[in-house]
This record gives sequence, C-alpha cells and structure tokens, in this order.
Amino acid sequence: AAVVLACTAGIYSSYLYQGYLQEKITTAVYAPSSSRLPHLGMLHGLQSFVCFVIAGIVNVVMSGGKKKSTVKRAPLVEYMKPALTNTIGPALGILALKNIPYSSQVLVKSCKMVPVMIMGTIFGKKRYTFAEYFCVGLICFGLVVFSLKKSSAASKKLADPNLLLGYSFCFVNLAFDGFTNAYQDKINSQYKATTSLDMMCWMNFFTGLLLSGYMFGFTTIGQELSSFLLTHPKASYDVLVFCICGAVGQLFIFITINKFGALTLTLVTTTRKFFSILISSVFLGSTLVGQQWLGVVLLFTGLFWNIQMKGAKANKTKAQ
Repeated sequence: AAVVLACTAGIYSSYLYQGYLQEKITTAVYAPSSSRLPHLGMLHGLQSFVCFVIAGIVNVVMSGGKKKSTVKRAPLVEYMKPALTNTIGPALGILALKNIPYSSQVLVKSCKMVPVMIMGTIFGKKRYTFAEYFCVGLICFGLVVFSLKKSSAASKKLADPNLLLGYSFCFVNLAFDGFTNAYQDKINSQYKATTSLDMMCWMNFFTGLLLSGYMFGFTTIGQELSSFLLTHPKASYDVLVFCICGAVGQLFIFITINKFGALTLTLVTTTRKFFSILISSVFLGSTLVGQQWLGVVLLFTGLFWNIQMKGAKANKTKAQ
C-alpha cells in the first residue's frame, strides 16, 4: 500500500506540476523582451533528452552486478519507427496549446481508447461489448458538449485562438500515439527481455535525436530557441523544470507498471488528468463554464466506467 501511494504521489506531483508549467510556458510573456517562447513543439525534444539521460543512469545502476539475460532484448533499430511518430505526435499536442486551452487538450488526449477501439474494430476485426461501445459514445458526447461552449477567460490567454486547428493537432497527436503504443506492444511481445526502462531510455534517445537533427540540421529553429533561452533566464528555468518533471513522472510510471500493472497506472493517470483540468481552471485563470464542466463529467464518467470494466475482466481471467 505504501509503495502504490508513493507511486501515485510521484505521478501526481510530477505531471500536475508539469501540466501547470506547460500551460504557463505556452501562454506566458517572458522578460526582458516581453516575448512568448518560440517553437513550442520543440519542448518535446528537450524533454526527451532529459528523460534519456535520467533513464540511462537508472538503467545502468539497476543492471549493475546482474548477470546478462539470455533472452534477447530489442535491437536499437526497432525503436526508430515508434520514435518517429513519438517525435511528431506530442510536438503537435504542445503546438495545439497556441490555439486551444490546456483543459481542451487534456480532454482530447484522454480519449485514446476511442481510436484504439475504432481501429481494432475496422482493421483488427475485434468485437467489443455494448457497454464498451456505450462508454466510447459517452466519452465522445462529453467531448462534444465541452467543445461547443467557449470560455472567454481561457481563450483570451491563447497566442492564436483557433479551435479547428487546435483540435486537428490533438486528433493527429492521438492517431500517432495510437501507432506508437501499438508498435511498443509489438516490441514488448517480440523481445521479452525488453523492460519499460529500456523503452523509456531508447524511445527518448531517438525522439531527441530526430528533433535535434531537424532543429539544427535543416532549420534555424535550434539556434533561435537556444538564443531565446539564454537571454530569458526565467523561461530557461521553467523549461528545465518542465523537462525534469516529465522524466521523474516517466520513472514513476515505470515503477507502477512493473509493480502493479497497467490497470493501476491507467486509473492513476486518468484521475491525474481530471485534477490537471481542475488546477488549470482554479489556479491559472482558465475558468470553465457550466456546460464545459458537464462535458468533463460525462467524459470522465465514461473513462472510469471503462476502467471498472477492464478491472472486472482482469479479475475474471485470474479466477479462471
């Protein structure tokens, strides 16, 4: 019980504060030039390198003194395909924050199960229960109810309000995340010795490598971003803490998956997203109106119902 509480506290504190910083970084005007941080999508690349370094250190420490396993781990080249979609998807998710409020982005990203079920039905010939389809319908309806109402307090903080563009970025992000997750599952099933920490380490390495190549090899984005951070110390501090929070959060996710399984992690991360919206509304001035709160409640009701059904299925399988 103590370990699961510690993991929950670690995930909550890391990602809630990272969410707070993400909204702040994407909406703040930094001194001395009174400018916003340029090239927001590249934040994901900076975070990837910090995650790689921390995961690499932990991996080395944990594997020290252990005998090498005879079971084959995934070759590094296997991480390239999911790293490509992991490079583009989250970058678009961050870019969306120029166009839509943070709460809207969190809600869309909470709907990962929707494209998974749709793709599974169409291409994987999978069949789901009526209750599972109803959950998806409830989630989609909640998102529509939320999206049809604007909050002027949240919208006025945006650099370039544009609902269509912002939601489009988020849905492309969801699609790319779906491919990334599916390919990671393939790696895990094919190479049994590959751990979540290996995945965290090398996915972040190749993601950072691809974004760095783009920023410094093909564009001037890297120079412009570096110049801004060097001349705006408060922005540099916010970005550094943002990256560290992401890395620490990923480590707690690794511990939670290994100790308690994916279902516990899903419950923790889903409730964390709800509190992210609450913090954004209460502490960052992105106040939601009544209809939007109704949409939030409907969407998370669907999510928690789905988690409950997964738990019941898992218990039934164990009993057999």
